[in-house]
Amino acid sequence: MKNTTSAGRAAQANRSPATARATIVDVAREAGVALSSASAALNDRPGVSEATRARVKEVAAQLDYVPSMRGKSLSSQRAFAVGLVVERHPDVLEADPFFGAFIGGIEESLSAEGYVLALLVTEDSQATLRRLVELVHGRRVDGVFLNELKVDDPRIALLRDLEVPAVAVNPAEADFAFPAVHQDGTRAIRDVVHTLVQLGHRRIAHVSGPDTYAHSAERLRAWQAAMAEEGLPADLVEDGSFTYEGGRRAAEILLTRDERPTAVFCANDQSAIGFMNRAIEFDVAVPDALSIVGYDGNRIGEFVKPQLATVQTSPRQLGREAARMLLDAVTGGRPADVVLSEARFVLRGSAGRLRSDMR
Repeated sequence: MKNTTSAGRAAQANRSPATARATIVDVAREAGVALSSASAALNDRPGVSEATRARVKEVAAQLDYVPSMRGKSLSSQRAFAVGLVVERHPDVLEADPFFGAFIGGIEESLSAEGYVLALLVTEDSQATLRRLVELVHGRRVDGVFLNELKVDDPRIALLRDLEVPAVAVNPAEADFAFPAVHQDGTRAIRDVVHTLVQLGHRRIAHVSGPDTYAHSAERLRAWQAAMAEEGLPADLVEDGSFTYEGGRRAAEILLTRDERPTAVFCANDQSAIGFMNRAIEFDVAVPDALSIVGYDGNRIGEFVKPQLATVQTSPRQLGREAARMLLDAVTGGRPADVVLSEARFVLRGSAGRLRSDMR
């Protein structure tokens, strides 16, 4: 129990349940200083002596005073919040574990610094741009995340015009317009294709994400380059839309071809699981007749049968580092880019040696 002064104990006793939390008015009164002096002392601003500053902080500790976010915002001209606009249909967002891990990482960094996350969900680019303007012009956030970058992404020019701190997640360019956190999956995708070839596969398809996303194009290019290294044609490509349903649709197309693939690399785990479930409904044996590999390394891939082989990424660490960098930028720093350890291929039960009669 804190050793409060008799005046501090009296102040605590006199507060009604509705106002049980101490306010800065309580602190100023118990410290015997003006409200402006209490504010200056608690916010480490000039204008008070060191003795007064120490007395005010001691009283604040005795009263368990916690500054309100609104008060801090008014005194510092900051919102103490950062924004993340996710452009996905809510149904798709609900089914994708990547965002839960990513947001969890963001919260780890924000909570330690007393910041909060303003999370908005939109369904198209125009709504995304509009909400970003609202967040910044309304002074509801001090900075924003640039996630799921698109080819020729219009948010880049907008955020430059708005002059708001921003941090990007996995931009395709090494020298990007804003500080960025990167995690490369190129080598892991090469390992996927090389391993599948070693397991006897030659007809290896790719289920891509939407071609509007930069990371979709990156994964497609990495798969094409890996196929070229193995001397194989890269002509079996279907869009899986980064969704479970998209993976099922891609399976219906690829598995009804005269020469169907014996292996498939999907641009994310959701589409890979959709592809696998549809393949099983077609009575295609996984992995004896068809190997399937995803991308992201979501825990959900461990809970399906057979377990999903995947490219393991670090969404939680991506979120944590992106938030740390953004807080640095918000407070006047110039954060350097962060490069995480490369993604890695994890071989599990959904990928295996091709049955000899299927070659």
